[in-house]
Amino acid sequence: MLIKDKWRYHVYLWITVIGLGLITDVGAGGWNALFFAFTLDGLRYDGVFYMASITIYYINFTYICPRYLSKKRILFFSLGFVGLLILFAALRYFLDEVFFKFLTGTNNYQGTALDFQYYFFDNITYAIPPILYSSVIFLIFRFIEAQNQIMQLKLDHKKAELSLLKSQISPHFLFNTLNTFYSELIDAQPAVAKDIHKLSDLLRFVTYESSEEFIELQKEIAFIKDYIYFYEKRFENELSLEFELKGEVKNQTIASLVLMHFIENVFKHGVLTDKEDPAKIEILMEETSVSISTYNKVQRSVKYMAVGIGVENLKKRLDTIYDQDYELHYAEEGDYFSAHLSIPI
Repeated sequence: MLIKDKWRYHVYLWITVIGLGLITDVGAGGWNALFFAFTLDGLRYDGVFYMASITIYYINFTYICPRYLSKKRILFFSLGFVGLLILFAALRYFLDEVFFKFLTGTNNYQGTALDFQYYFFDNITYAIPPILYSSVIFLIFRFIEAQNQIMQLKLDHKKAELSLLKSQISPHFLFNTLNTFYSELIDAQPAVAKDIHKLSDLLRFVTYESSEEFIELQKEIAFIKDYIYFYEKRFENELSLEFELKGEVKNQTIASLVLMHFIENVFKHGVLTDKEDPAKIEILMEETSVSISTYNKVQRSVKYMAVGIGVENLKKRLDTIYDQDYELHYAEEGDYFSAHLSIPI
């Protein structure tokens, strides 16, 4: 659950900062300093200062913190911090000492204060607070959102457990029945018995194992193979699909049924009977990641990108589990659709 209307908190912060600035003026220079703040010159100087401050505040909050601070890339965040210090000084210098100097003929800084060394280091002291404000606000928002996501995951898990308890009677009856069929056919029709066994494993996976948040990769791969196997039986060996596994399946663990999202989309929306143009599924297992890529011709009556509920749900789940540390791409070009997902192990 995301924090709504974040902009309001930014507005409250800057109203507070500007208000405290006015109070400081009164404390340092009396009421005359406060009155000066509302003259044209005062509005010019304060306006330029706060414009530069708010600019680097939002650049840090919307760009640098999400890309570097949230991913603990401290070196890049530090470089961004320095870049914002330079930007603040440059922006303030342009507005105060170039733009408004051209309009009014007066400088803000005077004499030797305009020397580069003095001007730059003096402005650093003013630039640091808005950068720190935005960093702290960003971390607070991220913490609150993470707590909300954890609470939502716990709630969803409890709902899943309740649903599982409610439905356990039927699966037990079904599995016992399938086992009875398997036992009766194992000698007379071993091929049919083998298929019943595969079907029992597939249903057991969907009923029990897939309810877990994470699962062993080898179990999900086995489920995918059985899933494809039954489609091959359904199409009576006319299924036009190139399925390829690359890499070694060890004891890797991934989010359950994430790969199946892409497998199901191929079978639900893809053209699977064109021998000249088969659908393609590739799963690549590497040391630190697992990726799946699909490519298929789309049925004329279906538009992948128009049916976005499954995609949005997948993105929300991936964001919750992997915190944007994944790659997800969809592309629809003419009659063809491709997808790619890479997730860390």
